[in-house]
Amino acid sequence: MTKVGFTHIGGPTVLIDFDGWHLLTDPTFDPPGRTYAFGWGTSSRKLTGPAIAPTDLPPIDAILLTHVHHGDNLDDAGRALLPAAGTIVTTSSGARSLPYPVRGLRAGQATRLEAPGRPPIDIAATPCRHGPPFSRPIVGEVIGFALTWPGQDHGPLWITGDTVYHRALRDAATRLRPGTILLHLGGVGFPITGPLRYTMTARQATRLHETIVPRTVLPVHYEGWQHFRENREGIERELAGGSSTLRESLRWLPRGTSADVVV
Repeated sequence: MTKVGFTHIGGPTVLIDFDGWHLLTDPTFDPPGRTYAFGWGTSSRKLTGPAIAPTDLPPIDAILLTHVHHGDNLDDAGRALLPAAGTIVTTSSGARSLPYPVRGLRAGQATRLEAPGRPPIDIAATPCRHGPPFSRPIVGEVIGFALTWPGQDHGPLWITGDTVYHRALRDAATRLRPGTILLHLGGVGFPITGPLRYTMTARQATRLHETIVPRTVLPVHYEGWQHFRENREGIERELAGGSSTLRESLRWLPRGTSADVVV
């Protein structure tokens, strides 16, 4: 059994603590108010600042960066943390773009974190499609992360990354059978692209959950930005008439306070 502490800092940014490890996902620490361009006429304004200041973080052993090219997953203050991190893991294209030693992965590839006196962590990159079919040349490369270490009771910890529901994601989830999921939601959309969505909606999350029935689902990436089309209230409203098993597994992380989950 491993008891893992999850601290939701804001958006996709989560501090993960267990057995001496301190991992950070998609660091975003800029203050609110700025508008960030995402390319091809899309942009979004940050509405909420981080629940924890970068100076209040412990020493970070690894940063798991699903992609480097969107400000809601890596902003200026987040980039300032990269040089001090023990290890950075991101996409293969993102690794080439950063001026630091980085482990770049494509979906299906893996790497291992090791340190004296701590359990080794195997990190496998999982597929993401950050938008509608054939959008990758526009939206860029994105990956998720499946984390496995000795002593897990319920299967891997899966960080989905920014993705919609699609066949490759479903197939990867079926192989992994994760017990705990940091689920990127929000149903991201932009006025210029109309009804198209660039991250999972609650309805898509229900389909994914029905495929694998994980023990614990921790929603992230649904608040704090103008481009989210489904906030917590909208997600809960959508799920109210749907799967009871998903509602029962859903656990909303408090912002800025560590919550323990058995993984």
